[in-house]
Amino acid sequence: MIIWQRIKEEIAVVFERDPAARNAWEVVTCYPGFHAMLLHRLAHFLWGWRAFWLARWIAYCSRLLTGIEIHPGARIGRRFFIDHGMGVVIGETSEIGDDCTIYHGVTLGGTTWNKGKRHPTLLQGVVIGAGAKILGPLTVGAFAKIGSNAVVVKDVPDHATAIGIPARLLDDVQEKSGRFSAYALGPDIDDPQAQAIRALIDYQQRTELQLKFLSEALQQHGIVVPDRNAEGNTEGAADGAPQRRGDKKGG
Repeated sequence: MIIWQRIKEEIAVVFERDPAARNAWEVVTCYPGFHAMLLHRLAHFLWGWRAFWLARWIAYCSRLLTGIEIHPGARIGRRFFIDHGMGVVIGETSEIGDDCTIYHGVTLGGTTWNKGKRHPTLLQGVVIGAGAKILGPLTVGAFAKIGSNAVVVKDVPDHATAIGIPARLLDDVQEKSGRFSAYALGPDIDDPQAQAIRALIDYQQRTELQLKFLSEALQQHGIVVPDRNAEGNTEGAADGAPQRRGDKKGG
């Protein structure tokens, strides 16, 4: 009964996160992510019983069938959903919490040849966009989102969104509702680099406005402010210095 309940969960989660799913028969027969998880559960069970070769052979057959490579040693929680799935690689010491979602081309990889913990840990509710690479024994916090094609090499806090190469955190995206967001990107995201550029533009505009006010104030007091053109030439004064109205140049 427990096994059957888990299978029903694996089917139900497809309907929750993929609007293209039409019926249970289609999920059971046509969804590679569902097939990969069923075979991984079996391979992981055998791995725990130290039937290493048989577990690896089942994982290899799963890879041939689905295009999804999951090492039998990886620990994966309940209601894990792999959308599309082609090119997904999950390493031996990876740990994935309940209710996580990943898209095609995702790698949970290691950065060392040493034995021991060398692959990522995903806590509950993580969403990883297509093509993202999560590398090393880092932790991605609960309900965090990783943008498509991001390369994550440092820990990601709970509820955060990370994008880019290397991945950086978005400042104003802190969705704590755990709401699913397709491809790990929501409508309100903002890139820190774009914020910095906008801040520089705003500063330039404020500076130009302040200079305009200063120039007008000087002119009201009879001081002519020279105007420099693009070539650096000065108009209004020979030496480029402010000059009072009525002052005469020369000898």
